[in-house]
Amino acid sequence: MSQILLFNKPFNVLCQFTDESEHKDQRETLADYIQQPGFYAAGRLDRDSEGLLLLTNDGKLQQQISNPKNKQPKTYLAQVEGEISKQAIQQLQQGVKLKDGLTRPAKARKINEPRWLWARNPPIRERKNIPTSWLELTITEGKNRQVRRMTASVGFPTLRLVRIQIGKWKLNQLHPGESILVENA
Repeated sequence: MSQILLFNKPFNVLCQFTDESEHKDQRETLADYIQQPGFYAAGRLDRDSEGLLLLTNDGKLQQQISNPKNKQPKTYLAQVEGEISKQAIQQLQQGVKLKDGLTRPAKARKINEPRWLWARNPPIRERKNIPTSWLELTITEGKNRQVRRMTASVGFPTLRLVRIQIGKWKLNQLHPGESILVENA
């Protein structure tokens, strides 16, 4: 039976089970949190991003979830530097030109700071005279560091990025470092 592990990846955790770098004694990996043998990440989430990561014990399902051709929508909460403009949101919704091409149109909207969201450790850098704002952004492709590059391209660099949904799977009430096993239906 195919199983999926929903995992809330904390900030600064590598999205792999081993760290072959010279910093391996100082950096946390999935092995510090995931004890179930035979599960592998279906996709990736950058070390400086947080939130939902899917792992599975089924190689075919892993390919299906992570293959960009399947266009799994991924939803993020992004805290950006500055008071985001309607024009910037429209640009995100239409697609943004990056060095590696035009992104697909995203669903983007400004939101209030999520009250349920945990504090990040370490906290983001705060600047007294520069406000921040929050976006909910859904993309259907997975270019390297895409959300960060998109928000920077429209003039609002991402300070914090939390993935809350991949396809039908949602982060829900999982706290950082927690996981829950679900059957694939």
